[in-house]
Amino acid sequence: MASGGASERVTAAVLIIGDEILSGRTQDTNLRDIARYLGVHGVDLAEARTIPDIHEEIVEALNALRHKYDYVITTGGIGPTHDDITADAVAAAFGVELYEHPEIIAQLTERWGDQLNSARRRMARVPRGGDLVKNPVQGPPGFTIGNVFTLAGVPAIMRGMLEDVGPRLRNGAVTHSRTVRVEGSGEGTIAAPLEAVAKAHPQMSLGSYPFFGPDGFGSNLVLRSRDPEELSATVAELVAALKAAGVENVREVEAAA
Repeated sequence: MASGGASERVTAAVLIIGDEILSGRTQDTNLRDIARYLGVHGVDLAEARTIPDIHEEIVEALNALRHKYDYVITTGGIGPTHDDITADAVAAAFGVELYEHPEIIAQLTERWGDQLNSARRRMARVPRGGDLVKNPVQGPPGFTIGNVFTLAGVPAIMRGMLEDVGPRLRNGAVTHSRTVRVEGSGEGTIAAPLEAVAKAHPQMSLGSYPFFGPDGFGSNLVLRSRDPEELSATVAELVAALKAAGVENVREVEAAA
């Protein structure tokens, strides 16, 4: 793995795992979102690979990438079915065993109760020595071990997991974050104004993270930038654009460096 001070180039690779991507049945959008997210954090995406659900190929690619770059982000293959083998391959690449993480088992038990079968328990498997990557959207978390982050393949869930990846990355510039909360409006309503603001500020990262619960639904819109002045102006621009589109219940809920 590359190393050095914060002033040096920090690099990453993305490993996209899944037969459905290679067959064309599913169109990948994760690479674009990861590249934008890493860019805001001062990390250069240097390589991306898409490989099938074949254990040996995943292990080989992962070992090559993790020794070449500072970070590797994998997407896909951590679900409950037999072909979800990413956790197995990551563990093999690091020469460790998998175990059922008690925190994930507790989450799954709370959701499924007596219906927590062996297939669903597969999603609780984590390599020994690894840590969890939070999942603010739905389902179990991802995990990280060494310089590898293993995330879900579902785009909305993957983007949510990235929120817990960013603070762990080494970068040379402070990235500021602000969150605008929209309540009572779905992503279909906010998509157009959000896209317009994003296109007007291509150097920034704007993410939409939907939430659902007993108190209602909506989205948290997270804006990130190294320029605090541009960030403040963009937050105001986004709020105005949302209100102009008929979104009434919108407010900023946090401002943090």
